[in-house]
Amino acid sequence: MKTVEVRHPLVAHKLGLLRDAATGPALFRQVVGEIATLLAYEATADLALGTRRIDTWAGPLDVGRCDQDAITLVPILRAGLGFLPGVQVLLPSAPVSVIGLRRDEETLQPQAYYQRLYRDIAGRTALLIDPMLATGGSAIAAIDTLKAAGCARVKAIFLVSAPEGLRALEAAHPDTEVWTAAIDDRLNDHGYILPGLGDAGDRIFGTPA
Repeated sequence: MKTVEVRHPLVAHKLGLLRDAATGPALFRQVVGEIATLLAYEATADLALGTRRIDTWAGPLDVGRCDQDAITLVPILRAGLGFLPGVQVLLPSAPVSVIGLRRDEETLQPQAYYQRLYRDIAGRTALLIDPMLATGGSAIAAIDTLKAAGCARVKAIFLVSAPEGLRALEAAHPDTEVWTAAIDDRLNDHGYILPGLGDAGDRIFGTPA
């Protein structure tokens, strides 16, 4: 499985702000969006580029045009919604599909509760968006859904990933491509990433942990 840990200095700096327990929801959301933009920039480096003829001040010119219709953005609810705006900065015309999954805190297994996929999703590249890859259960379930719907390719971006989650994802979907701001040490006994960020959804939305 292709896995890219983006080690750009700005990504490392911004991730340090997110790890700080004193960072409040407003700044947390802002920085999450900024990192999402940087990760999406890396993940779309091989986006198909066509051409279009335009009129410039000096006459006609063929310019590059990315085919955003070949992509669907797929945030995993709810924390993925906090990641989505930063990706849409770069891909504002790409249609959005959503998959709602919650983790059972006893079994640590994902439970589906909502799904709304773009109607013409078959054959598209799905850009899966979720702040945390912990056990890998939610990502695997989401990719199962996307492949069943006919997605031709899945790229995933995560803020922070656990080695356990990456191994599980590779075992289930070795053709997935992953971009992450950090691969952390491990999971604790409750399935949270160490050192991690805490609960990204709670910190994004300002709800009690």
